[in-house]
Amino acid sequence: MTRIALPRGGWSARFPHKALLKHGTYGNVAPFSSGSLRLGYADTIKNLKIGKHTRVLYQGFTGRQATMNAKESIEYGTNVVGGVKPGVEGEHLGLPVLPSVRVAVEKLKPDASAIYVPGNGTVKAMEEAIENEIPLIIAVAEHIPIHDILRIHQMLRTQSKTRLVGANCPGIISTHGRCRLGFQPLPFYKEGNIGIVAKSGTLSYEAVASTTRAGLGQTYGISMGGDVLAGTNFVEAFQILVEDEKTEGIIMIGEIGGSAEIRAAEWIKEYNRSTPNPKPFMSVIGGVQAPAGRIMGHAGAWAAPGEASAEKKIQILQDAGVTIVDHPEKLGEGMKKLLAERLGSRNAGSASASTPSQRRGYHTMRQRPRTVYPKARTPEQRRTLYIKQKQAYDMLNERGIPTVDPPTIKDEKFVAISIDRETRQPCIIASPSTDPQYAFQQSKKFPFAYGSDDATSEDLLAAVSKHLEVSDTGKRSLQRLISELVEIFMSKEAFVVQTKFALDDQGGLQVQGAKFGFDDAAFRSSGRQAEVHALRDIESEVREDVEAEKEGMIYVKLEGEGSIGTIVNGAGLAMNTVDALVARGGHPANFMDTGGKATSETIKAGFRIVSSDPRVKVIFVNIFGGLTLGDMIANGILLAFKDLNLAVPVVVRIRGTREVEGQKLIQESGLKLDAFDSFEEAAARAIALAEGTATMDK
Repeated sequence: MTRIALPRGGWSARFPHKALLKHGTYGNVAPFSSGSLRLGYADTIKNLKIGKHTRVLYQGFTGRQATMNAKESIEYGTNVVGGVKPGVEGEHLGLPVLPSVRVAVEKLKPDASAIYVPGNGTVKAMEEAIENEIPLIIAVAEHIPIHDILRIHQMLRTQSKTRLVGANCPGIISTHGRCRLGFQPLPFYKEGNIGIVAKSGTLSYEAVASTTRAGLGQTYGISMGGDVLAGTNFVEAFQILVEDEKTEGIIMIGEIGGSAEIRAAEWIKEYNRSTPNPKPFMSVIGGVQAPAGRIMGHAGAWAAPGEASAEKKIQILQDAGVTIVDHPEKLGEGMKKLLAERLGSRNAGSASASTPSQRRGYHTMRQRPRTVYPKARTPEQRRTLYIKQKQAYDMLNERGIPTVDPPTIKDEKFVAISIDRETRQPCIIASPSTDPQYAFQQSKKFPFAYGSDDATSEDLLAAVSKHLEVSDTGKRSLQRLISELVEIFMSKEAFVVQTKFALDDQGGLQVQGAKFGFDDAAFRSSGRQAEVHALRDIESEVREDVEAEKEGMIYVKLEGEGSIGTIVNGAGLAMNTVDALVARGGHPANFMDTGGKATSETIKAGFRIVSSDPRVKVIFVNIFGGLTLGDMIANGILLAFKDLNLAVPVVVRIRGTREVEGQKLIQESGLKLDAFDSFEEAAARAIALAEGTATMDK
């Protein structure tokens, strides 16, 4: 196998004085050397402790978004010390502008960097911040190519100075320290006693609003972000929150995809076992109703082979002592009850009152109906990143790997190259069985260093062969298949290349099934992989999916009765909206994520697409206005409703900035629209209208 050229260069080429670590452990601690322990990425967790002392640098300081954000953050109390604009030295917002990160670090001594560099510059800005050992970097940008992030994480795991929060996240905020690194909507935050860690931005804002309304407030808001690889995960954030004296309760917002929630449950279980009167944990997990194989808005909201479903995550978290609710609106009052129980336990001096089994008493989790999706949905309809099996076979045949269709040998095995989110590395995923009853339990991941030859090393291949129960006669064929899959994964910037294969009595291998998924961000954001992107067959895709994509939105058509159309801003909130409607007896027709901001144009496009589904009897709009104003959203809804002359009733839940004004505009419009503040009331109204047990008075 020829050595693969990494996209945009590699760590070894850029930093030849630092060696790649190839041990592939999650702890990020390098092997012993000369009797001493080398520090690693885990040692940077302490850098998350931001506050009044934190000296903040802006990369891309003079840009429009950075300028607006910096003004708000400075007004909030954030200690912004200056920024960087390549090749320019001067002043902006009364603060110094320096020509490079290196110069800025020398002169301003920053503790953290907020990266607001547009387009492809985000990755380069992250590299410069790591190279110059800035203790904390915040990357809020979306659509960063997956392989660029893999390369960034390979850089991070070889050092012990820089911690990353992001990408594709709101950032991190300390209310007591008045330090904001990101774009969190400040009006909802209040100094208090709850720490929040979240994958979803919109759901985290809902959690903030709920805890503020309950009079609790927050200490920290720490974002994981919705990408495949997170710079900081739940467990790492928990280590800051459990040690923080002001934090009394912890909320985690999770979703389908990856195993961060599973590792969080394991950590919480041990924490509860070993800590007298431990801090209570509450959680919302999105994606219970997500169709198998779909990417639900967030780049990371998909389950790789062998990963747990959202339902399984909920079960495991409950078993660990975490209180689960089905909507973030319930978090504030729920946490008040848990804190009261903890205080009572402390006052009574009772260690037994804090055990996980007793702290799980506050259950608002309903028995969730599960929508069953027919197996007939084809892979190419699930996501534009996936190519047809025939096209995947063509790639394998070009590399000399034999394929058959239909299968001819019953005893199949499974092998894939994908991403291990725990180690933040690519990995081989292998299972000796493809039977759905056993494949999950028998699946195992074998991580390897990005940009190295580890994936095809003798030791790793021997371990994979042993797990797959491949005899000596078939090892050479398996080695060749894995080598070619790795080459496809790396050279074409895939996020998963998976195969079902079989071996004959002579050790000959044939692939009997293949599913390849590629990163469309590599093409859309960076102009790479045009040849792969050209394989997309739009004609075979769901029409509404394609229309929504043209408008910058993500739409997933759900099978079944589907009488309630949904329009939601934010992937996590959209997943939770579908889940919560089903839990209350509703039948959502679709998942729709309009993006983080809801404008009159996106709402109008959403109405047009959703109302084109003849099954839809009512449209449910669920908007949390963070940076977007509620009255502006309401005006957009009114304009769209009038322009499209909608025949179906619309139920609107608006929360967030200027929510009262937005609700009032809709209620007084005289149109077939209802506006609510409460999700419970809005959901009940939408379900009643869909079922015909209620009618519009207007």
